[in-house]
Amino acid sequence: MESHFRSIIKAVTWRAGGTVVTAFVAWIFTGSLDIAARIGILDSLIKIAAFYIHERVWIKLKFGKLKEPEYQI
Repeated sequence: MESHFRSIIKAVTWRAGGTVVTAFVAWIFTGSLDIAARIGILDSLIKIAAFYIHERVWIKLKFGKLKEPEYQI
């Protein structure tokens, strides 16, 4: 079972690399390191929240989950 804390840590680490890529692309397009950093941070905050919500919704869905045995030996 996934804990809320684990889902948060997964979201943060997943986005760390994405932040760098997004900021780099924004820097190329804008030519401004300040604007690129702001875009990278805002993009990451929004996507971390979206990823967390996505994870929590999927945990609640029964689709594709294997049924736990009634007992274990």
